[in-house]
Amino acid sequence: MSVATLGVQGLCAHCQTTLVLKPWQLNAISIHEAFTCAHCQKSLELRCPKQIKRFRSLDSLGLLRASALVTVCTALLVALVMEWVGLLSVTEQLNGSLIAIFVYFAVIRYARQRQHLTLILDAAKAHAD
Repeated sequence: MSVATLGVQGLCAHCQTTLVLKPWQLNAISIHEAFTCAHCQKSLELRCPKQIKRFRSLDSLGLLRASALVTVCTALLVALVMEWVGLLSVTEQLNGSLIAIFVYFAVIRYARQRQHLTLILDAAKAHAD
């Protein structure tokens, strides 16, 4: 999963423009550094604790896809082996496999919806040098 495909946007406090945040801007947000708006060239930063928490939760969503894939593959393999051994009929194995695949796609859809995020960026405080 690439950072550019996350769909994280930022709303500039100065010009009220919604910007698709680039990887370097996302990195600046994650280390609590100010960055400039690509539209108005004024300094911005993320200060809202709720939004910071939601932004940080994007890391765990990256692992969710891999975990769901491993789980579904394991369920499919177990259902196939159980069918070979005779513990499940072909119909039961097919139903179990279809349910596992459905759950996988539902989890991926949920993760993609959570990844589309618009952060309300505040004007950066001036740092005293």
